[in-house]
Amino acid sequence: MTQIIDPTDERAPIRRALAPRPAALAGTLALLDISKPRGDVFLARLSERLRERLPGVAIKSYRKPTYTKPAPDALRQQIAAEAGFVIEALAD
Repeated sequence: MTQIIDPTDERAPIRRALAPRPAALAGTLALLDISKPRGDVFLARLSERLRERLPGVAIKSYRKPTYTKPAPDALRQQIAAEAGFVIEALAD
């Protein structure tokens, strides 16, 4: 089961348990660019490094339309359907 966690800022943080970590990475990994400046540069480099270290893992890239709002439901559902893991990154 894939769980997507919303990283939205909260004045009173809600305590959530971490998603269970898999014993090994397999399948498809999603890289989500939240559209902050240079986030695409960071994720491109991360993708290169991950492909070197995890040759058996497929990597797909996604991009939110804006960093100012949570990812649209359709994008979240697409990622959940297509990938088992997500790395969401930002940069300036």
